[in-house]
Amino acid sequence: MGGRLFGKVAIVTGAGSGIGAAHAHIFAAEGARVVITDIVEQAGEAVARAVRAEGGDAIFLHHDVASEESWASVVDATVARYGKLTTLVNNAGINRMKGVEDETLDGWHRLIAIDQTGVWLGMKAAMPHLRASGNGAIVNMSSTLGMMGTVTCIAFHGAKGAVRVMSKAAAIEYAAQGIRVNSIYPGMTDTPQLDGMLPEEREMIRTSIPMKRIGRPEEIANVSLFLCSDEASYVTGAEIVVDGGLRPG
Repeated sequence: MGGRLFGKVAIVTGAGSGIGAAHAHIFAAEGARVVITDIVEQAGEAVARAVRAEGGDAIFLHHDVASEESWASVVDATVARYGKLTTLVNNAGINRMKGVEDETLDGWHRLIAIDQTGVWLGMKAAMPHLRASGNGAIVNMSSTLGMMGTVTCIAFHGAKGAVRVMSKAAAIEYAAQGIRVNSIYPGMTDTPQLDGMLPEEREMIRTSIPMKRIGRPEEIANVSLFLCSDEASYVTGAEIVVDGGLRPG
């Protein structure tokens, strides 16, 4: 067990798999008490059990990030269990491979509700407790697709681009209130979202990356570890790209 997050209490959304699960393991190993949230209960419970088996302190809470009531319940339960909240990682998200004309209004609204509105709701619900902690930190997970365009994913581009600017706005608003807000921009990362990809598609992506490999979830979580630790005490409003060198254009 390390100690870079000793004394921290962190909510990590979408932590039932992938990048969120990596956060849960790494944050707990560094001393944080971790509240794992996900809409998929079986996956979230499994991650919480695995973290506890490693010696960490973690619980799972069912969570719909698009619901203001669900956010209130999660934050209240966290503070009731651990006495405070110091850290929030807004990681939950979905993607839709739909372009401008192929996207539907229902699909657009669903993605925006989870990937964009969910981030705002999380910040809003957590802020009073982060402020009370005197040393709060938020990491909002965007994407390299929040910095660039492609021929598809119009709703995802819109939501992740919004997360980029929302993070900067919140960083300025709360800079003098003891709360730091930063954002991370993962490139292609080996998560369950890639499970449906054909081998030749993965290979095409891999060869396009200067490091010639797809990223690992823990490589994203380790950047969050720094941003949520006191080592980053003078870092707010930053945007960090983690993409193996494939910088967005």
